[in-house]
Amino acid sequence: MKSSGGLLMSRHGPMIAGAVIGALAALLVKFGNPGNMGICVACFTRDIAGALGLHRAAVVQYLRPEIGGFVIGAFLSALAFGEYSPRSGSSPIVRFFLGVFAMIGALIFLGCPWRAYLRLAGGDWNALAGIAGLATGVIIGIFFLWNGFSLGRSHTTSKVSGLMLPLAAVALLALLALHPAFGKDGAGPIFFSKEGPGAAHAPLLISLGAGLLVGWLAQRTRFCTVGAIRDLVMLRDSHLFRGVLAFIVAAFAVNFALGQFHAGFEKQPVAHMNTLWNFLGMTLSGLAFTLAGGCPGRQLIMGGEGDGDAGVFILGMLVGAAFAHNFSLASSGAGITAFAPAAFAVGMVFCLAVGFLSRDRV
Repeated sequence: MKSSGGLLMSRHGPMIAGAVIGALAALLVKFGNPGNMGICVACFTRDIAGALGLHRAAVVQYLRPEIGGFVIGAFLSALAFGEYSPRSGSSPIVRFFLGVFAMIGALIFLGCPWRAYLRLAGGDWNALAGIAGLATGVIIGIFFLWNGFSLGRSHTTSKVSGLMLPLAAVALLALLALHPAFGKDGAGPIFFSKEGPGAAHAPLLISLGAGLLVGWLAQRTRFCTVGAIRDLVMLRDSHLFRGVLAFIVAAFAVNFALGQFHAGFEKQPVAHMNTLWNFLGMTLSGLAFTLAGGCPGRQLIMGGEGDGDAGVFILGMLVGAAFAHNFSLASSGAGITAFAPAAFAVGMVFCLAVGFLSRDRV
């Protein structure tokens, strides 16, 4: 809406958002988040799945408040500027499974597109293969878009239905703040890691504040790491891509200033050095995100705006995270698992089938 345009809604908006988000991500590492993981939608969703008992990988269980902050920040921004628009009905079951396979690909690589760029900004050269894979997946998705790919139109729904994801975010934040002990002897079903990445986190109010700010900025500017590549290739429009560049530069600058930049391939935090599978994991994720209409951060933001289809995609990511750990698909610092290649193959077949079969025209 033009009346609310201003600087954030201009073509410079994504650059401003990218710079702020990149700096915040590096600062969150300083405050306690895992290395090169100040913000990672895939990893944080995986931690939430573990905290809810959907998987039992004890080192990755925490109700990350940043995720709830993204959704609530976007919701408040959309309400404030008249952009709250409850809608759904665009192939929700397909979007659910796209979310599942996007998460599986991300956990083969060990990070979402946001973290791929943050790993690069922290000096992890293994991220280069992941970023190349992300671009490849997006380009495959663009092929389908050029040939009429569509999951169908969404339809306006009740205002209540658009509140489901924001209310879920509030509920998760309440569980984090209250630490209720439902289970026998006070154990579970809310779980918190005592060691590993899940035990590394910034203080609650700092994480939540950062999440709210990111959600607000991303909603106002349409910041999207997948849309950046898509628009650059399809439309020769670079304004979202400049946002990604600002994101990397700002994260690098803060990392360098704080002594968090460590260049190399070896001994990088929550990363492995299998170049092929870093590439292929993000190829799968990039394709799934493109077919679904945006990166995982963008899906959270759209969910906050009332988009039920984006909410279904996020639920797919949550289930995908549980599936990845329960069936030994997620990588570790030692590399991929024996079952990851089969999961990748199934995911690629599914995404390619969706791409070929979901068309408005031939």
